[in-house]
Amino acid sequence: MTSQANVIGVSMVKFEKPGKNEPYEIMASKAITGALKDAGIDLSQVDQAYASYVYGDSTCGQTALYQVGMTGIPIINVNNNCSSGSTALYMARQAVESGAADCVLAFGFEEMKPGALGENWTDRTSPFQWIYNRFEELNPELPEGPVALKVFGAAGIEYLEKYGANPEIFGKVAVKSRKHAVNNPYSLFTKELNLDEVMNSPVIYPGLTRFMACPPTCGAAAVIVCSDSFAKKHHIDHSVKIVAQSMTTDTPDTYEDNLRLVGSRMTARAANLVYEKAGIGPDDVDVVELHDCFTPNEVITYEGLGLCGEGEAEKFINDRDNTYGGKYVINPSGGLMSKGHPLGATGLAQCTELVWHLRGQAGQRQVEGARTALQHNLGLGGACVVTLYQKSN
Repeated sequence: MTSQANVIGVSMVKFEKPGKNEPYEIMASKAITGALKDAGIDLSQVDQAYASYVYGDSTCGQTALYQVGMTGIPIINVNNNCSSGSTALYMARQAVESGAADCVLAFGFEEMKPGALGENWTDRTSPFQWIYNRFEELNPELPEGPVALKVFGAAGIEYLEKYGANPEIFGKVAVKSRKHAVNNPYSLFTKELNLDEVMNSPVIYPGLTRFMACPPTCGAAAVIVCSDSFAKKHHIDHSVKIVAQSMTTDTPDTYEDNLRLVGSRMTARAANLVYEKAGIGPDDVDVVELHDCFTPNEVITYEGLGLCGEGEAEKFINDRDNTYGGKYVINPSGGLMSKGHPLGATGLAQCTELVWHLRGQAGQRQVEGARTALQHNLGLGGACVVTLYQKSN
């Protein structure tokens, strides 16, 4: 029999620039301890744990959790690129819904280096090789660069050309995200930007300026998921329901264009599966945390999630339907662009932010009356996780 999965505890540490962070196991242990306290339970009541990270050796998850306690439970280490955190949450939710466990911990962390993401294993086939190859076929005129800059830069250019949109839409998204971040004490950047500052900042790749890209960041976040029976037994009344969740990976149509190469179709398929399972549509959503590693991806994702129609993102942005007072509040945290993007922690930090809004605990950035929240977390190579949450009462 399927059990309802509920989020009962969330926590995160403030993200930091590389070199200013504590060791990964300390950041993670603080997030775990915070989530346990938020849930009102002890580590001994947790049946399983999933640890998400990308830049780390095997069993880093054990090292991190052992800082809090050694209870002998299964600890599974998860690496699914930038969607690692949501993948850990996906597995925790499955364990609870299937009845395999009553209470599960998902936690993520990352210690990153300054600069663009690089590859550590250059003596073997790169998991991005097929993306490199197709990128070069689609864009023979574009220069070399780190894979993320190349593919998201090309996707942004293709979007503008395909729909005749003004390049300023990418700058306007960055301005919106920074404005939201001002009210987030967990955000790395809390200084507002204007459109000229974004558009005139240094070009890091054709179609992308420095303020259109998220910064490398270190940090940690943790989430505790439990069954209805566990919540009832322990008199927990602040839970948030995971109403629906899906994970998609690439299909052959990924090769068709630059937009699909960065996951536009993965996003659309994942979102549609979630809406179908939940029996509601995007119009029912109040608040969204989506994967804005680059501002072109936020624009592309608006359409993939069905928040606006195909080719309508420019009007959506200009009508301010992506911020307070509009149709949705998107990335009230400031998003990856402002809060930072420690890969293994990102998906769980998104969950934490949305749970705070659904509980009414988001402080000055609170989305008033929020009852339904949507999360989108994307990893190249590839995987996309979309999750829908609702208040329990």
